[in-house]
Amino acid sequence: MQKEAILYQRLPNHKVRCLACARYCEMGKDQTGFCGIRGNKEGKLMLYVYGKVAAAHVDPIEKKPVSHYRPGTKIFSIGTTGCSWICRYCQNFDLSQRRKIEGQDYTPEELVRSALDYKCHGIAYTYNEPTIFIEFARDCGVLAKKNGLFNIFVSNGYCTPESVKMMTEFLDCITVDFKGNGEQKFVRRYVGIPSSQPIFDTLLELKKTNIHVEITDLVVPKVGDSLEHARNMCKFIYDNFGPEIPVHFLRFHPDYKMMEFDPTPVEILEAHHEVARKEGLKYVYIGNVPGHKYESTYCSECERVVIRRYGSDILKWDLDDQNRCRFCLNKIPVVGSLDKGYQEKRFELVL
Repeated sequence: MQKEAILYQRLPNHKVRCLACARYCEMGKDQTGFCGIRGNKEGKLMLYVYGKVAAAHVDPIEKKPVSHYRPGTKIFSIGTTGCSWICRYCQNFDLSQRRKIEGQDYTPEELVRSALDYKCHGIAYTYNEPTIFIEFARDCGVLAKKNGLFNIFVSNGYCTPESVKMMTEFLDCITVDFKGNGEQKFVRRYVGIPSSQPIFDTLLELKKTNIHVEITDLVVPKVGDSLEHARNMCKFIYDNFGPEIPVHFLRFHPDYKMMEFDPTPVEILEAHHEVARKEGLKYVYIGNVPGHKYESTYCSECERVVIRRYGSDILKWDLDDQNRCRFCLNKIPVVGSLDKGYQEKRFELVL
C-alpha cells in the first residue's frame, strides 16, 4: 500500500523536498529519499510503507523506556522498514536498515482494532524512526485517540518543525533518544548525520507543545561516553525543560556493526547519573541494567524510593492517589496512576 505524503514541498522540474526529517531530501522523478520509504512518483512524494507494518509486539510502556507517563500500561508497538539514520549499533537493523517495502498490510482501523483486541492502553510507533512514516502514524493515532488509546513516539529527534506540528494532532508522549551524548564526532561516525543540532532544535519545538517528553541517551563506551558532553546535554535539558524531566542513560550492548565493543561499564553509567544530578535534574535513570537501584524513582525531597522497578516491572508503588510521595507528600511528576489491578497482580508475586 502507498499513499501521497503530506509533509513535502513541490519544486520546479517535478522535484520534491521531503519535510519529515532534518535531512530534507530533495528527489527527482523516481528517486527515493535516504530513508528508503519516501519517494518521488510523478512529481508527488509518496509514502511507500503506508499501512505496511513490518513489526508488531505488545510491550509494557516501561520498555520504551517511559517512566513518568501512564505507568504499568500495555502498548501495541509497531514499526516499518527504513530509517533516517544508519546507526552502526542498531538493535533493529533488520528493519531500520532494510530498504525494501515490506510488511503486513494494516489499515488504521485494523491497527487500532488489534490494539484494543490485545487490551492495550496505547500505541507506540517504534523500532525504526516513526517520523519517516508519520502520515500513517497520524491516521492511526487520531483514530486511536477516538477509541480511548494514547500514542507514543520512540524517536531519534531528528525532526523538523513541520513534523513536530503534525505530532500535535495525535501524539501524547515522546522519548527523544540522544546517542553518545549528542557529541558531534560520534554522530558523524556512528550515526551517519552531520550534526546533532536538529535534535536540540526538535526539543525546543516540543517544548511549545503539550506532548509529554522523556530523554534517553545511549552511552557507548570509549567513543560516546564523554562526561563533558553529557554535562553540556544535561545543562541544555535543565535550562529548557527544568529539573523534573525524566532522563535515562542506557547501557550499550554490542550489535550489528559494533560487535567488537564491550557493553558499557556500569560505573560509566553511574558517572553520567551523577553529572545529571549535579546539573540539577531530579529524575535520572539508568537503563538496560536490570536490578540497578537507579531503575527506580526516588522522591526528590525525602529521597525514598516511591516507584521500585526491576527492568520493565513495577515492584512497589508508594505514591498516593494524587501521585504524592506517601512519606512526605511531595508531588512526583508522573502522568497517570498505577492501575490497582496491576499492583495486586504484580506485588503478589514479589512480596
